[in-house]
Amino acid sequence: MRITLLGTGTSVGIPMIGCDCETCQSRDPRDRRLRTACHVQAGDLSIVIDTGPDFRVQMLRAQVRQVDAVLWTHHHFDHVMGLDDLRPYFFDCKAPILCFAHRQSVDTLQRIFPYVWDKNGIYPGTLDLKIAQAPFKIRSRYGSSDFVKVTPIEVMHGRMHLNGYRLGNFAYLTDVSHIPETEYHKLQDLELLVLDALRPQKHPRHYSITEAVDIAHTINAKQTVFIHMSHQVLHARESAQLPETMLFGYDGMTLNAS
Repeated sequence: MRITLLGTGTSVGIPMIGCDCETCQSRDPRDRRLRTACHVQAGDLSIVIDTGPDFRVQMLRAQVRQVDAVLWTHHHFDHVMGLDDLRPYFFDCKAPILCFAHRQSVDTLQRIFPYVWDKNGIYPGTLDLKIAQAPFKIRSRYGSSDFVKVTPIEVMHGRMHLNGYRLGNFAYLTDVSHIPETEYHKLQDLELLVLDALRPQKHPRHYSITEAVDIAHTINAKQTVFIHMSHQVLHARESAQLPETMLFGYDGMTLNAS
């Protein structure tokens, strides 16, 4: 399984408009962060986690030519507003694109994008999305026999419920401030954990770097990669403070897990 971090930034992206801070002015490409999203290639299966406003650029950069499924973590703008840019993946294959999100997020997406779900008024250029029911497996839209089991992990983003996901021995948790005790069993024996770490200071809806490191120690994956960093995280400076099995992700970073 090959994981590509399409974006590793917070909701405003890095550099932030109008900011002259050290990170926003950095020439280190690892400090240039599009909104957080991820692509997973599992055999012949192509899976996207979140479709933020940078989605089109991210998919062109990563040269992703097919999409079998979309997993949304939650319905905030920086994670869903590129949804319509899934349309080209429906042009060459009319099979529905499987999708999944927390029930609250599905309700919001159906309200924001009503034309996507209106099957009576469908026109040739629109999407055809099929909402999966957990637990579920992703199968190919393009004829391959490959499949992958998806385990949703319900976490908290402040007071909001959202989903992280486990695919094989890889788990992805963004925009998280608390993992309920009932969900930790889903995070055992991981090879790779991708985890929210917004900034050095505490935040009511995200893990700080210190909190993320503590959670990573608790989960004890073989490798942990932090994402969703604000401009208060200068990659080179903050990386020097991390334990050996942990590192900050960057846009375009590729990782592997089984």
